[in-house]
Amino acid sequence: MKLQYISVALSLVLSASTHANENSIPYPEGYRNWYHVKSMIIQQGHPLAEDNLGIHHIYANTEALKGYKTGEYPDGSVLVFDLLEHIEKDKTIQEGSRKLIAVMYKDSKSFTKTGGWGYEGFAGDSKTERLVKDKGVSCHSCHLPKQSEGYVFSTLRK
Repeated sequence: MKLQYISVALSLVLSASTHANENSIPYPEGYRNWYHVKSMIIQQGHPLAEDNLGIHHIYANTEALKGYKTGEYPDGSVLVFDLLEHIEKDKTIQEGSRKLIAVMYKDSKSFTKTGGWGYEGFAGDSKTERLVKDKGVSCHSCHLPKQSEGYVFSTLRK
């Protein structure tokens, strides 16, 4: 998968139970029990379709939910972007196989070069196959336009 794919995936989006450091963002166990921020489908014809075609679900842990509400994401905030293939069947769009899980983990002391956020992507259903190879620098470059929103692209539904 292209690194750009991971960067965009992370932008839409992530609470891990253990402390992250510069080299290891933990897999976000239980993220589907967190707050569901939003879902969307990117279809053919969308400018990001080449790398992001599919169903997108965004989840936030309790700390990240505070950030969505206040605009200030405290350390320990985690956002998860769950990207799945989409299947069109019988006039429905359904979830297919998981493409990746992207994670944003807020730790202002560990991730000083990337606005306090660590970035990681996990391939498919793997909890160990990591996709980010540059310590999140390229991911963060996509998030820079959203600095005033805490580097987060998604917003809560009202």
